Amino acid sequence: MPRRVSGKQYAQAIFQLALEQGQVDQWAGDLQLASQVLQDPEFRAFLNHADVPLEEKTKSIEVVLRDIHPLMQNLVNLMVTKRIVDAAPDLEDAYIALLDQHHGRQRVHVVTAVPLGDAELRRVTQFAAALTGKEVAVSTEVDESIMGGIVIQVGDQLLDGSTRSQLEALRNRMHSEIMVPRS
Repeated sequence: MPRRVSGKQYAQAIFQLALEQGQVDQWAGDLQLASQVLQDPEFRAFLNHADVPLEEKTKSIEVVLRDIHPLMQNLVNLMVTKRIVDAAPDLEDAYIALLDQHHGRQRVHVVTAVPLGDAELRRVTQFAAALTGKEVAVSTEVDESIMGGIVIQVGDQLLDGSTRSQLEALRNRMHSEIMVPRS
């Protein structure tokens, strides 16, 4: 069984190369494409198959990823050789984190019970930018289980204004008042 490899060290190495070449944004796109390709179950199985010669795998990578930077193709070949293809999503995430840091940008994840309209998304983006003091990149998710309100995740900080959490807090408060009689 292949060992679990963190993509963080690889991300730091390729980010440094991309920085030296002035291509950090281009390489982010290349890495995203490579990661998508490597997450395809059939292609990943082909690359991980022990009976397929390395030369055949390398040729396949050259064909499938012909539009990405040659050094990025070399990285994919290295990942295949070292049998760490499954680390591609971690590598991409770590690279994007370095890119965000480089650009002074903060990722913000927003969860709502219903999709946000354009005006609501602008307000949330402005709020998050004011909160962080940085340019923000907002990703959204719809989760009906929160019932209403909004949950905003900024790095390790979670701002939970969901109806579900407010109801849980009310239930806990009522439960503690019932369980602990007042004198």
